[in-house]
Amino acid sequence: MDNQNTKIYTDKVLAVTSLLFVFISVAGLAIYSQESIKIAATWMQWTTSVFTTPVLLFAFLAIIFTFGLAFSKYGKIKLGEGKPQYTTMSWIFMFILSGIGSSTLYWGFLDWAYYYQTPGLSLPPESAEALKYSVAYSFFHSGLSAWAIYALASISLCYSYHVRKNKGLSLASVIEAVTGFKSTGVVGRLVDLMFLLCMFGALTISLVLTAVTFTNILSQLTGIPNTFMTKVIIILAVSVLFALSSYVGMDKGMQRLSHMVCLGVVLFAIYVLCFGPTQFILNNSLMSFGLMATNFVDMSLFTDPMGDGKFTREWTVFYWLWWISYAPGVALFVTRVSKGRTIKEVIFAMVIGGSVGLWFIFGVFENYSVYSFIHGAVNVPQILSQQGGEVAIGQLLSLLPAGKLMMWIFLGIMVVFLAAHMDAVGYAVSATCTRGLSEGQDPSPNARLFWCVMLTLVPIAMIFSKAPLDTMKTATIVTALPFIVIILIQTYGLVKWLIQDYAKVPSHLIEQQGYDDAEIGLNQSQDEHTKRMQLELASSIKLDRKTS
Repeated sequence: MDNQNTKIYTDKVLAVTSLLFVFISVAGLAIYSQESIKIAATWMQWTTSVFTTPVLLFAFLAIIFTFGLAFSKYGKIKLGEGKPQYTTMSWIFMFILSGIGSSTLYWGFLDWAYYYQTPGLSLPPESAEALKYSVAYSFFHSGLSAWAIYALASISLCYSYHVRKNKGLSLASVIEAVTGFKSTGVVGRLVDLMFLLCMFGALTISLVLTAVTFTNILSQLTGIPNTFMTKVIIILAVSVLFALSSYVGMDKGMQRLSHMVCLGVVLFAIYVLCFGPTQFILNNSLMSFGLMATNFVDMSLFTDPMGDGKFTREWTVFYWLWWISYAPGVALFVTRVSKGRTIKEVIFAMVIGGSVGLWFIFGVFENYSVYSFIHGAVNVPQILSQQGGEVAIGQLLSLLPAGKLMMWIFLGIMVVFLAAHMDAVGYAVSATCTRGLSEGQDPSPNARLFWCVMLTLVPIAMIFSKAPLDTMKTATIVTALPFIVIILIQTYGLVKWLIQDYAKVPSHLIEQQGYDDAEIGLNQSQDEHTKRMQLELASSIKLDRKTS
């Protein structure tokens, strides 16, 4: 199908409908807060109980499929023509920040404490064994399975957009390419509407959690009251940075922010590693990685049928649904920045690069936190339960050499981190509402700026109305269930396309095509692409006959 004459325009129906749903939902949560909490708890309990096995299998099989695809001849397929637009480091930095929010800094210090209090694998709570496995479980929930889910969602969209040349950078566009349901029809708009609502919910949770942590630490440092207005000022400051980055574009904005954030976080972690309990951090990180590796299958498929299954429901299934809810947005952003890469490069960079990056950050921060707990400096689990995680983080940072300075640096990193993540989400949202985008095209700066404003107003409304954040978290998580079906449809389409386009093409020709494309820069429709593959196959067969 030739899409060359497709016009680029904003889908106003989708944009207005999504905003109405979001603000009505926020108002409903504020007015009926107690009722919504009860409904959300029941909803979450039912979802995580009924869908435990399917969700665990989905995450486990995502690893098998993505690595199998990477190591097959199809992994050599190049996504688009020409050389990669971004350096490998910039590319990895950008999609990592699209997949994790600034709340990662929060969980980086505290995740282990939850597993210590409510451990998996039927371990006794608050025991030596629970402490031993606490960081290992954190590595598991932020590692291979999570990033494989992102990669699975990304590859099919990358292939549709860069190889098949299907226009539209949205979930509905790839569903249209696979099923024939129009992206502007009822089904297409429902798919994109679910995505937009999920993105608003996920970003709101991350932004509110970051604002609460920031203002608490700021209050400890300066004595400034931790009030609603303080949180609003912080959110607005982040939003200005986010809006400027989004408006100036990917190259001048997001790329620079991603470098600042990733280098800042790495340098901060190196400081903690060098001036904290270095030997303990290294030893416990290595042991935790070993425990995760040796128990990986058990952790992946632990349904706890002989017990109550509470840990699996409340943590593993919860986390996988959380990653799934973010997967479509990450896929859109990864597609935008991955032109010129091979399928293998995308999979390895996401699954290996993303996992190793988080393991390093979590290994340093969490083990510093564990050490402080063991030696009685900060009772992290108790403070977490009684006063809140942000208080525990403030106390942990204050123990470092030049503690107050480190707290200021931590706040600075958190602000830029949040702005970079909001930039990636804002791009995905504006791209979804912009119809007809083709390879190399972006939503207009005004459209990106508009969604910057909208993404800022929702968390402010949540804080002002005191709407229960956990209820929005539940709604976001439950929304992930339809995304499993959508990702499976995308994957079916990917497999079908790979068979149609490359099943009969020898591995060396696929690799050679990548080199040729880098030199001559092809721009072809799908019909032309298929014909070219067939001609190359025929030429290969003739050559083989002559030489035999």
